[in-house]
Amino acid sequence: MNRPWNSVVGKLWGTILLLVLFVLFIVTVLLLEFLGDFHTEQAEESLRKEAVTIGKIVEQHENVEDSFKIISDILGTETNTLIVRNSESVFLSIHEGLNKEVVQEKILDDKDLSKIYTSNEPIVKKMLMPATNSEDRMEDYIILAAPLESNKNIHGAVFIYQSLEVVSKTTNSTTKIVFLSGFIALLLTTMFTFFLTSRITLPLRSMREAAIQLAKGNFETKVPYLQKDEIGELGIAFNQMGKQLKHHVEVINQEKEQLASILTSMTDAVITFDTKFEVQVTNPQADILIEKWYKNAETLGDSKLPAELHHLLEYVFDVKEEFDEKLEIKGSYFAASISLLYTSGNVVRGAVIVLRDMTEQHRLDKMRSDFIANVSHELRTPISMLQGYSEAIIDNVVTTEEDKHEMIRIIYDESKRMGRLVTELLDLARLESGYLSIYKEEVSVVPTIERITQKFDQVAKEKEIGLYFEHNLNESLSMELDEDRMEQVLTNLIDNALRHTKEDGSVTVQLSKTESQFVIKVIDTGYGIPKEDLPYVFERFYKADKARTRGKSGTGLGLAIAKNIVERHDGVLTAESEIGVGTSFIIKLPMKAM
Repeated sequence: MNRPWNSVVGKLWGTILLLVLFVLFIVTVLLLEFLGDFHTEQAEESLRKEAVTIGKIVEQHENVEDSFKIISDILGTETNTLIVRNSESVFLSIHEGLNKEVVQEKILDDKDLSKIYTSNEPIVKKMLMPATNSEDRMEDYIILAAPLESNKNIHGAVFIYQSLEVVSKTTNSTTKIVFLSGFIALLLTTMFTFFLTSRITLPLRSMREAAIQLAKGNFETKVPYLQKDEIGELGIAFNQMGKQLKHHVEVINQEKEQLASILTSMTDAVITFDTKFEVQVTNPQADILIEKWYKNAETLGDSKLPAELHHLLEYVFDVKEEFDEKLEIKGSYFAASISLLYTSGNVVRGAVIVLRDMTEQHRLDKMRSDFIANVSHELRTPISMLQGYSEAIIDNVVTTEEDKHEMIRIIYDESKRMGRLVTELLDLARLESGYLSIYKEEVSVVPTIERITQKFDQVAKEKEIGLYFEHNLNESLSMELDEDRMEQVLTNLIDNALRHTKEDGSVTVQLSKTESQFVIKVIDTGYGIPKEDLPYVFERFYKADKARTRGKSGTGLGLAIAKNIVERHDGVLTAESEIGVGTSFIIKLPMKAM
């Protein structure tokens, strides 16, 4: 809270009060000086008149007693007189109080006053003489000497003297009146000033309160403007300013919300840096990246940014140009676009970088190139064999019917392999694009899985591999699925298991049920899959060990097709393996899909 003297009212009141005090002080000093001189002059003038009157009375009356009575009536209060016919004899003396002889002696012996006997002009002098009311005290007197019978060369004189205490009393009374008047004037001025300043500053205080409300964000605040002067105009301008502020703040908030919505909805990471490489603004995608970078200790010095990004920002700040670049940061690929931010003085204050995660695109591009290479590789062998054996038959290189028949059989097998490869590619493309329909129907679980398993009994016996089917479910349990597509999945898994299991090994098909899922496992005791290859076994044309799988008549598409079929049933297909122990392929189908 402001102290009173710090407020506008206090300052105006204090300023006006000090000005009035200064003026009153100057006026009082001048007035007291003037009144002091005025009372002295009035006393002298009164003494002059009394002296003239006394002189005329003395000249007209020879009898002292008659003159004494008249002169006593003429003399003013505390005014005494001494009348001298000549310089040697006193005609009349009127003195009230003590020290009469001493006072008269001092007057008569004074050299300046003695000049009156030969002068026609009155003489006025102030002298220090004994007081009339005390024998031990001295006081100032004003003495007027007027000529008596001035037509003679040496004439008498009328001495009228009066104590200056009378003038002082009059002056003191006047001074009290002046001070009282000044105090009353000061009091009235104070009241008037306080009233005036309060009335002037009342709308200003209202504006101050309104400004505080505006600062708090209450833009509906209005200032009443009843006056028609500058303060009223100020109130009108203030209200207009409030409207403009409200409008501009609403526009800024809308733009801010739009920008925040745009940044939030962007799939790219947007980060704003200052020139000290400190992060200023981010969107959610950028927050995820920054959190990942902060957890990574391999940063540049004190900076928590990746070294690649830090160097790129340094370069942009040095050349002061926008820049587009592709970055690889810790195995992730990004397309970076950097724009500079400037102050109003066209000085670089920071930069905004947009990072587009190209990792998936990079992976897809690599997969596409690998796919083309794998397809070319898979087709090259049968095409070469078809071409070679066909040329041998056409050129009659083969002489016996048995050799010709063998070549024709090889050509037939390779063409079937090419047909199977093309068919599986088409099936995989249809599955991934969603064009291959899944027709679900109610199927008995146990008999269906058992039937599919028993198809491979003869193959297992020929390879001397044990094939087993295990379950702990009710024979009547059923579920909804596409039986043909699921048979395709299990056929692929069991065939792979038999092809990669040694003699005297085993392949087991297990069927079980949890609270929310049906679980089908195909477990073999084959070679196993290396741990680093497990994440890629479901990719097209991926083979964990090219040497191991060579000659196994696989296309490299079976597991990819199986995974897509299971996912179209809202299920999950995973693999677990250990080198030298075996491999397990696990199908989990949710209850809602069955």
